[in-house]
Amino acid sequence: MSKASSKSTIITDPSQLTGPEKAAIVLLTLGEDHTAIWQMLDEEEIREVSQAMATLGNVNSSVVEALLVEFISNVSGGGTVMGSFEQTQRLLASFLDPDKVDNLMEEIRGPAGRTMWDKLGNVSEGVLANYLKNEYPQTVAVVLSKIKPDHASRVLGALPEDFAMECVTRMLRMEPVQREILDKIEQTLRTEFMSNLARTSKRDSHEMMAEIFNSFDRQTETRFISALEERSRDSAERIRALMFVFEDLSKLDPGGVQTLLRAVDKSQLGLALKGASEDLRNLFFSNMSERAARILREDMENMGPVRLRDVDQAQMAMVQSAKDLAQKGEIMLAGSSGDDELIY
Repeated sequence: MSKASSKSTIITDPSQLTGPEKAAIVLLTLGEDHTAIWQMLDEEEIREVSQAMATLGNVNSSVVEALLVEFISNVSGGGTVMGSFEQTQRLLASFLDPDKVDNLMEEIRGPAGRTMWDKLGNVSEGVLANYLKNEYPQTVAVVLSKIKPDHASRVLGALPEDFAMECVTRMLRMEPVQREILDKIEQTLRTEFMSNLARTSKRDSHEMMAEIFNSFDRQTETRFISALEERSRDSAERIRALMFVFEDLSKLDPGGVQTLLRAVDKSQLGLALKGASEDLRNLFFSNMSERAARILREDMENMGPVRLRDVDQAQMAMVQSAKDLAQKGEIMLAGSSGDDELIY
């Protein structure tokens, strides 16, 4: 998740400020000795002012003076005030319960976005779909109509097909949503989803272990998998299914193979293919020019016997290059567990 960042420029024009930003400047100027003012705000106002305070950045003293002349003695002639996550959390902690402060700061820090719909746009489609699949189709239709179309399309694709089609039908028939209904949906998203987003999006432990196992050399990987099978065969099978190994490169399409070939270290390519299956070798050779394939075959023959450790390292480097390319969206990887496509 990306975090909201403070403004890098100094605010010099009070007319550019929103109401919550003006309130945030006043409260920052008053400091921790006047937190009783916060107790006069309701929870929604506290949330809005806290969000503004955390992303405020530097404010010129002349702006502070214009906003709060009667408190000018609290501001030095050439001074500024600084809004930050740490300052906001410290002020909130002086009058709110720790759990409430943690929830507010978690929401403020991410996902980035000023409105609820901006924030949802920065939540991965898988996490959002996992939450929405338990909601009423009409509610999901409203949510999908409020986020950007490209993001909505990915969320729909991640929902169960029958449920997704029901949501599409509701969207097609949907009339303008009343403000109070929209407010209720936003409040539910805020309290039931956004505040628990960190827990909702926590990575599966088997997925994490699969990445660790991917980094083992072949002998260490075999040793750990075998030991794990004796303790928990189910866990060992899940990890093995989630692992992306060198032979899984055979599932790349021709364009993906050619992209990978342009990215890998040519001195390591022959060494990696030295330990590959014949089918995988032929896949790479068939996506090269005849001359390049012939030269690579000759290089591999001239290597003679090679150490298994060196082959493993070369193959791991190619797998990592493939994952890096997939992360950039330049190729698509398929997991070893079946036909489901996985983007790393």
